[in-house]
Amino acid sequence: MDTISFINTDNKVKLYKAAFWLALFTIGYNTIEGLVSTYLGYEDESLSLFGFGADSFIEVISGIGIAHMVLRIQRSANSTRDTFERTALRITGFAFYTLVVGLTITSIYNIWTGHKPETTFWGVVISVISIAVMWALVYAKEHVGNKLNSDAILADAGCTRVCIYMSVILLVASGIYELTGVPYIDSIGTLGIAYFAFKEGRECFEKASSDNLCGSDCCC
Repeated sequence: MDTISFINTDNKVKLYKAAFWLALFTIGYNTIEGLVSTYLGYEDESLSLFGFGADSFIEVISGIGIAHMVLRIQRSANSTRDTFERTALRITGFAFYTLVVGLTITSIYNIWTGHKPETTFWGVVISVISIAVMWALVYAKEHVGNKLNSDAILADAGCTRVCIYMSVILLVASGIYELTGVPYIDSIGTLGIAYFAFKEGRECFEKASSDNLCGSDCCC
């Protein structure tokens, strides 16, 4: 018998409600993070911070699909992705690929011209906050997913973990530049963010045409 069978109806409803609110929090947080990061990245001419912020906006689209998914599996735990989720995945995948192209071209241009950001201080601050928030979200999502024995919610937690990796890249690139002023480190960090964005975009398209779950069910 599945673990979820031992959960009474009231607790199950509370757990699904918690999963839904976690999805809404993820949407809200990424919206704010995207606005702040793109603004400060533009002002400070930090491409890695700007790209990180753009990625956050894409995660908002993904988060909407996750919120919809939680409502779907609450109604029927064994149901498969519907048209809305597949469309959200394709839009998210396309957005990630577009971001990859933009970040890669701009990074190469900045390296070619020797462009450096004015400061990467805010990249350090935002990345530290993001790492803390994302770790808390991973813990909360894994707790709910394990209680419900839900592969889909656990996959979403795995996807959130990928966001931590991108935050670490931003922290390392911003920290090194702020401490040493090493040329091109901001652009190199941007290429690292573009790499993960490419992987996420590819995964989104794979998930859109499949019902299988793996490390992450959607992009982060």
